[in-house]
Amino acid sequence: MFQPVIWRLGLRHVNRRLLQSVLFVIGVALGVAVVIAIDLANGSASRAFELSAQSVTGRATHQVIAGGVGLPSEVYRRIRVDLGIRDSAPVLSEIVRSTALGGQSLRLLGVDPFAEPPFRDYLANVDVEGADGVGTFEAIQAFIIEPGAVLLSASLADRYNVQVGDLLPIQTGARVAEARVIGILRPQDSVSQQALDDLLLADIATAQELTGSVGRLTRIDLILTPEQVAQVSAVLPAGAALIDASASGGALQQMTAAFEINLQALSLLAVVVGVFLIYNTVTFSVVQRRPTIGIMRSLGATRQQIFAIVIGEAFVLGVIGTVFGMALGIIMGRLTVGLLAQTISDLFFSVNVTTLTVDPFTLLKGAAIGIAASLGAALIPSLDATRTAPAGTLRRSTFEEQIVRLLPYLAVGGVAFMVLGGLLLQLPTDSLFISFGALFCVVLGAALITPAALVLAMRLVVPLTGAAFGVIGRMAPRSLTRSLSRTSVAVAALTIAVSVIVGVSAMIGSFRSTVSDWLDTTIGADIFISSPLLANNQSTVDVPPELRQIAQGVPGVDRVSAARQLTVLAPDYPELPPVNLVVVDFDISEGRNFVWLSVPYARYKDELAAGKILVSEPFAFRRGITPDNNALRLQTEQGVQTFEVIGVYYDYSTDQGSVFMYRSVYDQFWSDPFISQLAAFITPEADLETVLNDLRLALAEYDLTIQSNRSLRAGVFEIFERTFTITVALQLLATLVAFIGILSALLSLQLEQTREYGVMRANGMTTAQLWRYTLLQTGLMGTVAGALALPIGFVLALILIFVINVRSFGWTMQLSLPLNEFAAAFAVAVIAALLAGLYPAFRLTRLLPSAALRSE
Repeated sequence: MFQPVIWRLGLRHVNRRLLQSVLFVIGVALGVAVVIAIDLANGSASRAFELSAQSVTGRATHQVIAGGVGLPSEVYRRIRVDLGIRDSAPVLSEIVRSTALGGQSLRLLGVDPFAEPPFRDYLANVDVEGADGVGTFEAIQAFIIEPGAVLLSASLADRYNVQVGDLLPIQTGARVAEARVIGILRPQDSVSQQALDDLLLADIATAQELTGSVGRLTRIDLILTPEQVAQVSAVLPAGAALIDASASGGALQQMTAAFEINLQALSLLAVVVGVFLIYNTVTFSVVQRRPTIGIMRSLGATRQQIFAIVIGEAFVLGVIGTVFGMALGIIMGRLTVGLLAQTISDLFFSVNVTTLTVDPFTLLKGAAIGIAASLGAALIPSLDATRTAPAGTLRRSTFEEQIVRLLPYLAVGGVAFMVLGGLLLQLPTDSLFISFGALFCVVLGAALITPAALVLAMRLVVPLTGAAFGVIGRMAPRSLTRSLSRTSVAVAALTIAVSVIVGVSAMIGSFRSTVSDWLDTTIGADIFISSPLLANNQSTVDVPPELRQIAQGVPGVDRVSAARQLTVLAPDYPELPPVNLVVVDFDISEGRNFVWLSVPYARYKDELAAGKILVSEPFAFRRGITPDNNALRLQTEQGVQTFEVIGVYYDYSTDQGSVFMYRSVYDQFWSDPFISQLAAFITPEADLETVLNDLRLALAEYDLTIQSNRSLRAGVFEIFERTFTITVALQLLATLVAFIGILSALLSLQLEQTREYGVMRANGMTTAQLWRYTLLQTGLMGTVAGALALPIGFVLALILIFVINVRSFGWTMQLSLPLNEFAAAFAVAVIAALLAGLYPAFRLTRLLPSAALRSE
């Protein structure tokens, strides 16, 4: 009979303190929403890539692949005819674009319809809607026979209003060919529709003609028994390799793993800040009800019943906040997924995400985090409500005295966590989980030392504030230390949020400065000419070699260096993605910087011409290349060749790294006449804009992007800004949660000290003085949070730059500490605290002294 009474009391308290409850719910909701949004965006991008890979790979168990310009078609004949392996299919896969389809990157897939059924269901499980009532059979017949015939996914056709019979310009490399849509692929379900969304399907011969790859294949798909694996391997030419089909997709997914882990870790920081808000709210709820709890204990309520009512309230509010957070997370996920997909396409490989995939497991994980955070943050206040004797609960000062006694232990605990974080960073491991564990130890340690720092700061600041603001200046700091159980938690939440801003801003600023210096020394040419499809390092784009002579003949062009970017195989690293090979006529850098170089700097170009190679820092990091371990084996058309690595250079174009080789060496092992881009130097007297215009006229018939060094740099930094947009958004969300924490603490102080404010008003304190008193309190809280956040943020920046970034991406960055970013972060702390104090100050000005004096 007694238990329902307790629950009714709890619900009555929630109703009476509705704003507190709303702040609690908001804190939980925002934390859960951020985690779910990032998880859903990551999952949707991964799912889109997986569907895309499945639509291309199908049910193949193995693939025959080769680096460079691909496989000769003769290899397919050997496997299918000589070996009699019927479950084999030739594939030509190429990234193309069409101005009629928005100029976006598309996958052109050339297949043999007669060999396809065991692998893919494009022509079996979809309806092909032909022109003028032509049925599926006639459309497929035209697909095989008609030159330039392609099939288009229904979603793509609907998006750009493409009809059967329309002609599409297809651009690949510098080529422009014309295709005709002879049918629309209409999948039976939404999953298949997403998988085919960016796909153009053509007969293998048609695809070879459209891309200028006659007689070449990208790969051969196979379904093999263990006995057949050895047979296929025996007939492959020197430049080809047989690989497990699952290894290819797994290797590419590894590329985004570190990127996704970084985002998830940052999203969890919002939850950590939210935990402080929840703790602050529940603590105040307990302190606020100490008289009621004392009466209940005196009337016979047990410790278990008191614990149940406090933790039960937190559970109910946590569930409500979690539900709202799940809904908000889905909404935020829809806004985030496109940005995340664009970032992955910029940095890693093209991925087309058209829908947000809502994974039930992600929602369950978000719900578990929200409820666990609510219960975990409420646990200590709930236990505290049960530990004090009934008489003691009637005195609010008891709890504050306990907090003061705990200050030394909290400070020691904070230092211990920071030391633990430092020890974790010293472990000889590349694990990102351990790295982020160390980061969170530092964050938690900083939170634990905040109460002691706040007390010390208030003692030091009293003479200054007293001199500046008189009596109010002496009262405000003392008020903060008298309510340490709430003010310290709010300051800790704001400190963490702002320290994350400082750390991430310093990391981004250091990265920007490093990239800028790298561009200055590495991108030495005046003009760059490339295909628009050369978007990331997973694209091999074939540009005709004669463009070198055309560009060289333009007036004002002094010299031209052609570059070839492609992927080749490294047999010693099958678990990693293929090697990004950069082949150049000569090095265009003006003072390339090296991590290490085993030959004199003045001789490294001669050594490159003699057959040696360079590798970038991320490449060396992922493969353990050192001055002692400096041999790299690559699969060439002449078989596996060993190259000596003479140096590791700084590079920030791809976190998978690249191998740098001279063209004269490349031509000895690969029969590949194509280039990918050109770098042109102009004569001293030439006008840059005039040369650019002349080059555009000379190369007008080719699909090429011609831009100056300045434009290229601007494009690099545009991608840079897009990459960190999500990171900045997460910072702002963490700050918003901390802002709510400050607001909650101030409202708590106002409600708790109503009688005190009534006494001050009755003794003549004016409304203007109340405003100054409240804003001085919040200003001091923000100042302390900002002052603590700067050194903590600096430590976080060091961890992010020199540990996490190196372990995530293999990049070494120069530390850059822009003072304006530190000043801005400090200003954020102070301004956020002042803004949070406006509403409580406004409420205090409307306080009636007579009503306040009756309050107890």
